[in-house]
Amino acid sequence: MNKIKKIFICSTEQSGDNIASEVLKKIINKTLIADGVGGSKTSKLLRKKFFDIKEFKSMGIFEVIISLYKYINILNFLSKKIIKNQYDLVITIDSPDFNFQLAKKLKKLNYNKKIIHIVAPSVWAWRQGRAKEFAKYYDEIFTLFKFENKYFNIHGLKSTFIGHPIFHISPTRKKYNKNYITFLPGSREKEVKKLMFYYNLAHTILLKNYSKKYIIFIPTLPHLKKIILMNTKNWKIKTIVSTNDKFINKCYQKAFVSVTCSGTASLEIAKQNIPQLIIYKFNFFTSIIASLVVKIKYANLINIFANKMIIPELINFNLTKSNFIYEFNKLITDSKRNEKQINYIKKNLKNFENKKSPYLICANRIKKII
Repeated sequence: MNKIKKIFICSTEQSGDNIASEVLKKIINKTLIADGVGGSKTSKLLRKKFFDIKEFKSMGIFEVIISLYKYINILNFLSKKIIKNQYDLVITIDSPDFNFQLAKKLKKLNYNKKIIHIVAPSVWAWRQGRAKEFAKYYDEIFTLFKFENKYFNIHGLKSTFIGHPIFHISPTRKKYNKNYITFLPGSREKEVKKLMFYYNLAHTILLKNYSKKYIIFIPTLPHLKKIILMNTKNWKIKTIVSTNDKFINKCYQKAFVSVTCSGTASLEIAKQNIPQLIIYKFNFFTSIIASLVVKIKYANLINIFANKMIIPELINFNLTKSNFIYEFNKLITDSKRNEKQINYIKKNLKNFENKKSPYLICANRIKKII
């Protein structure tokens, strides 16, 4: 009889939970089980979930400092559970600051099995020294972009290129409805609360400046639905808020444009061939720190690699009321600029993908490791 292998997997944000669920579907069987930290996608796949992603609400330096005591307690709890339960493999996904601390703590507690990380930290953008630190505590790292491997290989950390998760999205959108507008306010509670001012502003602009009968569609997560419904309950424009993946994909086929919180969602919208405006805002303190240490001019990966503003983005200090009003009106009215955005994306999105499923590459490699 084969011995049952146990994996501990840690994903503290939605993009990581999406990856975790797809990978777990391919590796869990009668002889391999998984426990860990995750969200709604992994809930049915984990034998035991110790914390949900809603516990990890922080998104910037200042917010993390405020929540430091809570995170230290979580780290202590998880590291003790991993050692006690003698997991055969630890997999951390994205969230490099939290997950690195977990890996570091495990090594100090003499955890002697392998620790791997999926989604390399953006060392090419800032804090390049993290690559050397990761090499001390991880046995292997899975990268979304091929060029990232060299940053880790130079320090002796084995790197496996898997490609970006947008691989699974089929850009089948052929016809759209000019009445449908998508709002994506983020996957964390604090993101949603911080950005809702601008979504409210967009609603007001549509109501006052345009005679067309619009429909606003907001895809979200179960733990955020209540917050979004509360923030949109007085809107006069018909607003659909959904957590159902199949329904969300149908609505994407209709979407005319999108106002998108910066992150993985912006690449997913790009793959759907939906013109978008990207917005994001840290608190004042975090924004100042970021402006001093981040080497890159843009937030979205397509803009970063093009080194120009292909997809309009308003980030931190640039996200002001007047800038938003201008850019949102351009998004609604400037069809030529929107078409140019989509044409560029179609030509260049292949730079972010592998020819094979990143989930399958992950699963096959994990099976070999364990």
